[in-house]
Formats: sequence, structure tokens, C-alpha cells
Amino acid sequence: MEETTPSAQVTPGTSPVAHVTTSPVVTGWLWHPIPIVFASNLCIMVLELVAGRIIAPYVGVSLYTWTSVIGVILAGISLGNYLGGWLADRWASLRLLGIIFLLGGLSAFLILLADGLGYQLPSCWPVMIQIIVLTAALFFLPSMILGAVSPVVAKLAVRDLKQTGRTVGRIYAAGTLGSIVGTFATGFVLISTFGTHAIIWGVALVLITLGLLFLVGGAANRRQRSRLLLGLLFVAGTGAFSVQLGAWNSHCLHETQYFCIKVRDEEHEHEPVRALILDRLVHSFTSLNDPARLIYGYEKIYAEATAYMAKDHTPLRALFIGGGGYTFPKYMEATYPHSELDVVEIDPGVTETAYEQLGLSRDTQIVSHNEDARLYLLRPPTKRYTLIMGDAFNDYSVPYHLTTREFNELVDQWLTPGGLYLVNLIDGTQHNFLRAYVHTLRQTFRHVYLVPTSQNWRASPRMTFVLIATDEWLDLTRFQPATSGEKTAWTPQRMLTDEELQALLDEAPPIVLTDQFAPVDQMLAPVARGE
Repeated sequence: MEETTPSAQVTPGTSPVAHVTTSPVVTGWLWHPIPIVFASNLCIMVLELVAGRIIAPYVGVSLYTWTSVIGVILAGISLGNYLGGWLADRWASLRLLGIIFLLGGLSAFLILLADGLGYQLPSCWPVMIQIIVLTAALFFLPSMILGAVSPVVAKLAVRDLKQTGRTVGRIYAAGTLGSIVGTFATGFVLISTFGTHAIIWGVALVLITLGLLFLVGGAANRRQRSRLLLGLLFVAGTGAFSVQLGAWNSHCLHETQYFCIKVRDEEHEHEPVRALILDRLVHSFTSLNDPARLIYGYEKIYAEATAYMAKDHTPLRALFIGGGGYTFPKYMEATYPHSELDVVEIDPGVTETAYEQLGLSRDTQIVSHNEDARLYLLRPPTKRYTLIMGDAFNDYSVPYHLTTREFNELVDQWLTPGGLYLVNLIDGTQHNFLRAYVHTLRQTFRHVYLVPTSQNWRASPRMTFVLIATDEWLDLTRFQPATSGEKTAWTPQRMLTDEELQALLDEAPPIVLTDQFAPVDQMLAPVARGE
């Protein structure tokens, strides 16, 4: 590798300014500016995509999560571009590039501190502040350091002022292409194949290796090159040793394109249950010994509604939007063995976890469809369901396209006359999302009933509600406890009267959620802030 001092070169018929060499001349097998920028931007984008998965177990996945991730990383890249330009004007060289890549790789290892930082965030902070702080602590420094690569490469690559535009344009194009490749590779392949921890280790080691190679190429003498080559061997050995120790292994049972899936054993009322955790939220509890055992309040309301329909409809046909731990499908399979049960679960990893860990038999009569519920219902109805049960909404992570009037109309097409559409959702004390969702359901269904799972629902900052939508009036006197140990039925006892529901809707102007306007994340912002 050879570097020379800047010089002026004049060709016949041109002015001396036309071909001024503006940077040190760099040559050799390592100096290929397009692959260098491609690699650095690819690594930045890999880290950005991984960021959402890394912080999800602590702060969830929502519009606020991705807003913070994108904003923090863009801020880091912006500052890195500025500092990289300042450094390039003073010390542009392969050695500087090597130092930047080396520091970028070392800073990537800081991301592995997520477990320590994620659980140390003060619970009194609003969730959005927690998201920003955690994202900045983990990802700002690596993105800032890697953001300095492009200006240094541009400085070294521009040798002729007449071709500055072409040279810089090629560098920017290579960086953008690297970002595109990193985006698709991470989202479609890397996360589900290797997991986030292995990806972080891989990116860090690649960056450190590149840094050492550039330092070797820019070394002034043989002794420096020998030391740096030993450094490369050390990096290779460290990577191999870390694999042996399992440092590349994820803390998740499964990492998929959608969730970090964990399972843990707990006790509820002195009996063992198994909890399914999707990202940060405990999604379901399952008893491996008794599939008819229900723990969550909304599941008991679902069970009472199912028993209500079973009096006049045999066999039952039920569609579940969201499988989770398959707790309620297994309940129906055990309680109503002749039922037809279909589950639409977008994440195949969740279904596989139910088979592996949550007692779902491989020869079950429950039929799983691993796709988006909207796509499933877009087909012409092949059957009519007695019950359609939604369980795809988390606290403030809600797939908005399942909340709209257009989606409700699809649901209605798949229901039998008088069938029930049950949905559970979470909202806070302001009830912005709850009001809009009830009002939207009313655009499609003649009767909409609201059942809070607690009588203290107005004061709770985070409450689960069950909505029942149907075209026929419900006879509440026919509801009975569907689970052992309950003396009275939850549904008629806790259901809001028509007057109470209307009073709730009158607290703010009505909003109809549509495919063109569904600001669900904004409506749930008070819940995210802990208000």
C-alpha cells in the first residue's frame, strides 16, 4: 500500500487548477472505495434493523420504537458525517479508516449490554423516554463512528476536481446500495436464521477485521504489520472462542421476523403454568395439565360467550385472529371436542413454540394458518364462523389494519347470522382508542357490547376490555359461568349498559378508523407514557 503527499498535476491544454490532486494518493489491493463504503453502510443498516429487535423485550415494538431507532441512528450518522469530514481534511489516510472501522467494531459490542441497561431503566420514566434513552445508549455511538467512513473515503477518492461529482456520486450510490442489501438481508434472512446476538458479534468482528486490515495496509514498517497481523489472528481466535462459549446465542427461545419469543414456568394459585412472552409482554398462560384452565379475565369472558353460542349452535365453528399460546383454542378443543377451530397466526415461530413448549399436540384438530389475518379474510368466504375471536392487540403495539371499518366488514362476511365477533384490547384512562374502536365497530355491526375485565376500569392506566359485536341482541340472562370456581358470570355483571357506553362515547368527538385514517399509535400514546 502506498500513500504520497498531495501534488499538482497539469495536463497539456488545461489550466493548472483543473487537475489538482486534492487528497493523498492511495493505491494497493486494499484500496477499493466502492466496496469500503458499501460495507460500512451495510453494517449501519444491519444494526438499525437489529435495533428494533434488541430493544423490543424491554420497551416493546410500536411506532415510537421505530421512530426512536431511526431518529437516533440518523442523528449518529449525521454527526459522524460532520466529524468524518473534519478528520478527513486533516488526516485522511488508510490508517484513519482503520481506526474508524476498529472503533466501530468495538462500539458495536456495547449493544450486547442491552440486558443490563434494559432492566435498569427507571420504571417511573414514561415509556417513550425509556425507548429514546435505551436506543441512544446502545446505538448512537456505533452509528456516529460508522458515519465517519464515507467522508474519509470521499476525501481519499477525489483526485481530480473535474470528476468530483462523479466520484462522490458513485460513493453515495455504493453506500445506498449497501443500505438496501443490509435492510433486505437482515429483515428477510439474518434475524430469523442467526438471531440478534450472533448478528451483533458478526458485525463487530467484520468491522474490527476491516480496521486491522486497513491499519496493516497503512503500516509504516514490517514490525507494525506483524503486530497488526497478530491482532487479526487474535480477532479470529476470539470469534471462535466466543462461539464455543455460546456468546453468540440469543436470549430468546426463538427469534423470528416478528418477535423475541420466550417461555418460562410460573405458578398461579399454587399450580404450575407456562408463560409465553412475546417481546416485552406476557401474552398467555397455559396449564400443561388442564387445557380447560383459564387465567386471564378476557379469556373467561370469551368462554362465557362461547357457552352462550353453544346452546343454539352445534358444532361450533371458531376463527382465532392471533394464536399466541393457543390457550383458548386448546380450551375449546377440550370443552367442545366436535368444534371446527381455525387459527390465523402471522408468526410461524409462535405456532411452533406452542407445539414445542405449550402442550399443543401435533395431531390436534386445530388448523393453523400462518399468515396475516387481513390476507386470510380477503378471500371469498369458504365457511361461516359462529365465533371470530381477536387476540392480536398488545398494550400499545396494535396492527392498525385490523382495527378499521374495512376489516370489520371482512369479518362480518365470514360470520354466520347472529355470530359473535369478540376482540380484546388495552387502553388507559383517556380511552381514546377504545372510543374510536367501539364507534368503528358500530358502523358494521348492529349491536356492540363493552365488557371491562375490572370494575375499576375508569381509574386504571392500563385496562383490558372485551368488545362483543353482533347483529343480534344478546340475552344476558342466558350467560353463565363457563369456568369452575366462578359463582357468577363475568359478562352480564361487568358489561356496560347502553347509557354508560353512550356516555363514554360522548366524552370526545367520534372517530371512525379507516384504512386511510387509523392513528392508533397516537391514540395509545397516553398508555405508552404511563398517564
